[in-house]
Amino acid sequence: MRILDRSVYVGPSLHARFPVIRLELDLGELEQWPTGRLGPAFVDALAEALPGLQEHGCSYRVPGGFLRRMREDEGTWLGHVLEHVAIELQNIAGEEVTFGKTRSAGRPGVYTVVYEYEQRDEGIAAGELGLRLLSSLLPENIRPADSVPEGWSWPEARDEFIRFAQRRALGPSTTSLVKAAELRGIPWLRLNDQSLVQLGHGKYQQRIQATVTGRTPHISVELASDKEETNKILAGLGLPVPIQELVQSEGQAVRAANRIGFPVVTKPYNGNHGRGISIRLTTDAEVAQGFNVAREHSRSVIVETFLEGDDHRLLVVNGELVAATRRTPGHVVGDGEHTIAQLVDIVNQDPRRGVGHEKVLTRLELDAQAGKMLERVGLQQDSVPEKDRVVYLRTTANLSTGGTATDVTDVIHPDNREMAERAVRAIGLDVGGVDFLSKNIAESYRTIGGGICEVNAAPGFRMHVAPSEGTPRDVAHPVIDMLFPQGSPSRVPISAITGTNGKTTTARMLAHITKMGGYTPGLTTTDGVYIDGQRTVQGDMTGPVSARMVLADPQIDMAVLETARGGLLRAGMGVREVNVGAVLNVQADHLGLKGIDTLEQLAEVKRIVVEVATDCAVLNADDPLVLKMSGHTEAKSICYVTMNPQHTLVREHIRAGGRACALEAGVNGQMITLYDRGSHIPLLWTHLIPATLEGRATHNVQNAMFAAAMAFSLGIKLDAIRQGLRTFDSTFFQAPGRLNVFNEHPFKVLFDYGHNAHAVAVMADLARRLDVNGRRIVVLAGPGDRRDEDLVAIANAVAGKFDHYICRRDDNLRNRADDEVPRIQAKALREAGVSEEAISVIPDEQEAINAALHMGRTGDLLLIFADALTRSWKQITKFKPAGAPAATAPTNGHARTSESDSRGAAGVPLAGEGPPAQFSLEGLIRDERGIRLAPDAED
Repeated sequence: MRILDRSVYVGPSLHARFPVIRLELDLGELEQWPTGRLGPAFVDALAEALPGLQEHGCSYRVPGGFLRRMREDEGTWLGHVLEHVAIELQNIAGEEVTFGKTRSAGRPGVYTVVYEYEQRDEGIAAGELGLRLLSSLLPENIRPADSVPEGWSWPEARDEFIRFAQRRALGPSTTSLVKAAELRGIPWLRLNDQSLVQLGHGKYQQRIQATVTGRTPHISVELASDKEETNKILAGLGLPVPIQELVQSEGQAVRAANRIGFPVVTKPYNGNHGRGISIRLTTDAEVAQGFNVAREHSRSVIVETFLEGDDHRLLVVNGELVAATRRTPGHVVGDGEHTIAQLVDIVNQDPRRGVGHEKVLTRLELDAQAGKMLERVGLQQDSVPEKDRVVYLRTTANLSTGGTATDVTDVIHPDNREMAERAVRAIGLDVGGVDFLSKNIAESYRTIGGGICEVNAAPGFRMHVAPSEGTPRDVAHPVIDMLFPQGSPSRVPISAITGTNGKTTTARMLAHITKMGGYTPGLTTTDGVYIDGQRTVQGDMTGPVSARMVLADPQIDMAVLETARGGLLRAGMGVREVNVGAVLNVQADHLGLKGIDTLEQLAEVKRIVVEVATDCAVLNADDPLVLKMSGHTEAKSICYVTMNPQHTLVREHIRAGGRACALEAGVNGQMITLYDRGSHIPLLWTHLIPATLEGRATHNVQNAMFAAAMAFSLGIKLDAIRQGLRTFDSTFFQAPGRLNVFNEHPFKVLFDYGHNAHAVAVMADLARRLDVNGRRIVVLAGPGDRRDEDLVAIANAVAGKFDHYICRRDDNLRNRADDEVPRIQAKALREAGVSEEAISVIPDEQEAINAALHMGRTGDLLLIFADALTRSWKQITKFKPAGAPAATAPTNGHARTSESDSRGAAGVPLAGEGPPAQFSLEGLIRDERGIRLAPDAED
């Protein structure tokens, strides 16, 4: 029984709309051992190890259903059992996860196990520990070899797992704030492995770290950490504080205690969480010992008056007291029968107590500090305290050391409430906790005394949201309301675009439109992340990591996410929902990879984008697979995009008041037209959009229609949409590798990244529609990880449409031989009727492009499909035709891309690249396949 493969999905995926882990589990010989055959002993042992499994309903949907399923005659298979064990392990670590499903992977004994997770590392560890637990419970004769280390102990492994999870979990205070934000509909991102969290997106974001907010003044945190200065400030305002002195040595501590008067307290100068505090010290020796304990946490130590009374934490948020709690140090109560060690065990049996903070209370520990407390009152661990005697094991009342909390918010005296609020305001904290000692919180400190021990920045919330006794208080919502007053924005509009072809151009068009509309867009594409038009990260950024980058940027107020198949299959989407989701098309590409073998399966992957759309799903009505997706979205509206004005379904949709974007013929050409709620809105003539090459590039006409439909659905004004489309052209600068045109040579060059049959066919058809006085030459390739039939389909898409064909391969061979891809495509061209003389096989991309450029003559058209875009574009623009001066771009480093573009807009600065490969006409020979390198070029 072993894990063959693991995928961690951070967002919506094929398996769920929330984070899940997928395991491919091979049971091996254990396929023959379902739980029914393993017998009751196995089931009972598992239920004993994880009692919480009794609450799992499984297919019966009632508590106990899963164990009932395991005990049936046939039982269930261990893959299904592992799913439930991984879920329950996370439950005992404090996570609220419930979802799981297990299915056959289509091979004997192999299962796909999917389960929900909250923390990535914890979720992975839960699967691995669950596998080990199951192996340990199997009979030895069928237990997989080396599956359980010698000396392995389940209780120890369980507790270590809980501690492991606790170290990576958000703390209880941060968790409460995150949950409060979710209830308000405020999105959040975890920014590190601790408790730094971003609430909200883009320019609306606020940050918290535990209960310190982005608005908490640094100087106030410093003051709260400086206990001596805090004491002086509060005393100066007439607030009740103990007398204290700051000391640096034992002798100073003893002398200070005698001046102040016994009993006293010693504590670190800048400690927290009750660490290093010693209370009720009555002798010089105890003071010296207390000094040394405090010195372990701080170079300076405070000696102060010991105040009688119960320890209270008064929580103030935004100037108002929101909760008050009485805290009691960890203790046991004698019964006259059990020893102190036994009483601790009895207390720890309380199901509310856990290893760390995964539960309401923390287990008591008989450690060195507890030993000192017992020694002080003349007891030991094996002592039997008399009935009702309270034996304290800690000096401080922190919940993290086993203390308990009782809510007293409803009984606090108004004077004490005002005192706490004044104290926190005096220090300047937006969220502060006042430690106040009082014999009775219901009576005024003015009457019975009491005093403020500390004012804490980053006060813990656990004691308030889950007290041991009393009413839980919702203390997180006041913090969220302070950061995000009701009615203030927290989200930026998010649009996601997917499809086999056109998504990069459409995403860039949409981002450009939003910029024309006054927004600051964050854009993810196949060549990088762009913030307000500037590339900040280079590379293929179409997955969840790039989405997170954009949404975390404090500048943006609009997100445009190109969403690729690979990212969806590898890790899911980077956001739980989008405002507008669009699917442009579903065409044959990447089939045979990652378990996606058919167009229908590919459509299911791309459908995720519209399944998570909330406001509008924009769908290609001309693509049957995309059209079917309309039944799988819960968006408020659907906008169909069609280039067929006679489309029956779209016509009925429009008549019913639906939204659509259609291409309509008119006297002046073709008009992109919007329909919405019965309104007919002519938007723009296609020939006025530079990226369409006067309407001839029909694929960019369709891309423009999608960009317009999405912009309209995002609420962008029509004038901004028109302006955006009219100023977006297919230059290398605005859309690298997407129908770039270079006109500075005697011949015209079309430059494109098309890498599947559909994209190549679109460009080939465009090349046929353009007026060409000379020859048409194409440089053709296909990614090495595509199936042979896909490479053949790419070749067939251009066959018969050009005068000469140069077949090459990409730099990344993807496990192919050096010339395997071009040989496959050359063979396909010959089989399609292309003559041998019209085909050249030049595997290297730079050499193939140089060969095409040298072939070009006045009036020719070169269509170059490139992979290394920047390098190849530089190669084209820097090429020097024979007998002519080198083609040069304008002095700003841009190249004109169409004869009608008199503004000189466009290309991209080609800096930082090495010189293109040198190519000489010398050594070129012509054989039966056309032009190739010689004399040492391989056949």
